[in-house]
Amino acid sequence: MSPPPRRTYTSFLSNTHNDWDAGEDEEEEEELGYDDDEDEFGLPSIASMRRKSNRLSRSKVNDPGGTLNTTRNGGTSVAQGTWSLDSGDIAEERGIPNYPTAKKSEGKILRPQYKEILRDPANSLHLISHPNIPPNASPKEVEAHSARIGRINKFKRILQASSISLSDLRDSAWSGLPEEVRAMSWQILLGYLPTSSERRVAALERKRKEYLDGVRQAFERGTAGSDAPVATGVVGAGSQPTANRGRGRGLDEALWHQISIDVPRTNPHLELYQYEATQRSLERILYVWAIRHPASGYVQGINDLVTPFWQVFLGSYITDPDIEFGMDPGQLPRPVLDAVEADSSWCLTKLLDGIQDNHVFAQPGIQRQVAALRDLTTRIDAGLAKHLENEGVEFIQFSFRWMNCLLMREVSVKNTIRMWDTYLAEEQGFSDFHLYVCAAFLVKWTDKLQKMDFQEVMMFLQALPTRNWTEKDIELLLSEAFIWQSLFRGSKAHIKSSAGTPLSALTL
Repeated sequence: MSPPPRRTYTSFLSNTHNDWDAGEDEEEEEELGYDDDEDEFGLPSIASMRRKSNRLSRSKVNDPGGTLNTTRNGGTSVAQGTWSLDSGDIAEERGIPNYPTAKKSEGKILRPQYKEILRDPANSLHLISHPNIPPNASPKEVEAHSARIGRINKFKRILQASSISLSDLRDSAWSGLPEEVRAMSWQILLGYLPTSSERRVAALERKRKEYLDGVRQAFERGTAGSDAPVATGVVGAGSQPTANRGRGRGLDEALWHQISIDVPRTNPHLELYQYEATQRSLERILYVWAIRHPASGYVQGINDLVTPFWQVFLGSYITDPDIEFGMDPGQLPRPVLDAVEADSSWCLTKLLDGIQDNHVFAQPGIQRQVAALRDLTTRIDAGLAKHLENEGVEFIQFSFRWMNCLLMREVSVKNTIRMWDTYLAEEQGFSDFHLYVCAAFLVKWTDKLQKMDFQEVMMFLQALPTRNWTEKDIELLLSEAFIWQSLFRGSKAHIKSSAGTPLSALTL
């Protein structure tokens, strides 16, 4: 007796959405306007949100950071190659906010010189101090301490120049940035801060004012001067992104609804992201970005990408930059939070400008990267690629999230920050080099994966054992990615897609 035919992940999904049309004819829920309670930017107040939470009820779904589209008849859009994020229409309603109680922690206090740092980040370079070496330190510890001091001094020389050399900064940043110089270095590498010290103060003041003015304008006028509909990131197979303009006060309600859901579940294991000040800041950043980019709008996953910026920039004003626990940003002066928010918004925009194809309709950038990852894996580890094919595992099923969230759901925020040091040092770090990092990340588990069946593979790749990874693990991963890039970049003419045609969309 022959065994039953193997069910692929696609066929499994096609049978799990047969009730897509259920309840379609039901009456729509009562549309709620906004209460008068608002903060200084015009956002709904916490009291208002609590009242609305008691009046609304939605079914809850998990956010895997990205999934494939389903057609209304229950099928999947694999044939069309259309993949998108979870629909905002089926996202869970935000519950009553429950913020942690602020705790005072020694060492995690505002720098007394914060006003000077606000004016010019280069002023923080003069405040760098080095702890003394313990008398009983081993020779290895003494050597590491001296090497770190030498490395910090090297970055200080680069950053204190009247005209910063981007090539020198990139070369030095590739192997990691000391936390004391990371915030300023990131802003320069992204092109947010000018390399000229004479222009830096005026440019920073202008950019921050422009952002804060944009926030107020966005919540007053809804679309910040744009006549185009605001996309909400809800993309259906064969349809264009939908839009729902806010009523009364100009706020795009569908867009704001999705953002207000996603922000509280961003890094839920870290105390820093549970405070009200953090969440409100992230909400404003994401909303303003979305209405300024109607071609893509907000899609789930962008909420992850803003957090490394916010965490790094906030840490530059605190005596102890390890701020994931033990510090409520709401206790800081308003100018500090405004600066962190504005800087994070501009740097997020710079990052997303380089990977904009990942977030427009049908997300062609992610599709190209997933296809390139499949073919690159075939060249690096043919045995693993063949095993995944035999088990019916499609690369889109696990690597969509890797591309959409830049592996942020797979490694910690601290490790992501270290990885971004290298990405920012690369010419196309968040697109081209990220592909090789994903390839190195996948083949790292080849011995285990080749012993697993379909279900075991999918479960393993959805919860990889990286919880205890350190910076050394990330640096090893980056080194392996660099090797693969050195071997295969520019060899696209020799790489064939599964259809037998050359891959021309992405240079390997």
